[in-house]
Amino acid sequence: MSNEIVSNQQVELLGTCNVEDMKLQALSPKYRTLNIIVSLVIGFVIIGILVLLAVQPFISMPEKYLNYYHIVVFAVVFLTLWSVLYSFFADPKKQYALREFDVHFQSGLLFFRTVSQPIMRIQHIEIERGPLERSAGLATLQVFSAGGAHHTFEIPGLTYEKAIELRQFILNHKDVSQNG
Repeated sequence: MSNEIVSNQQVELLGTCNVEDMKLQALSPKYRTLNIIVSLVIGFVIIGILVLLAVQPFISMPEKYLNYYHIVVFAVVFLTLWSVLYSFFADPKKQYALREFDVHFQSGLLFFRTVSQPIMRIQHIEIERGPLERSAGLATLQVFSAGGAHHTFEIPGLTYEKAIELRQFILNHKDVSQNG
């Protein structure tokens, strides 16, 4: 064992860079629109299927299922409206910030969550684009931390060009932050 004395001094936090003081960037407005459209389409498709099941002449539904039919339709309408309202109010609150040495993502409607990742701890970055995102010109930037198999966090609703720009900045700056 070494006779070296280990110091663990208390750190004074006055004057440190505060995460709440960052200038956050909004996601693309298309992101909220896309989420609302997807929620409405899914809700209408499910309600359409339920209506077709009720009025189709080929198979009669058992009476015990017909008793709950209105409850199921009401539940689907309620969940669809809930999803639409949640996207309407929560999506504009999703924001991100890119600073010299870290990346941040904030989300939440009632309970806010801010995820921060030092650039030098980023293992790799992926840009994900599903068919709906591609059609809207959007992308999701997934940030993977060193030592993790799954992404640490993701920034959805970016324009494809902005996602490429953010990825390239992080990749270029990752080497600078490790050497500096």
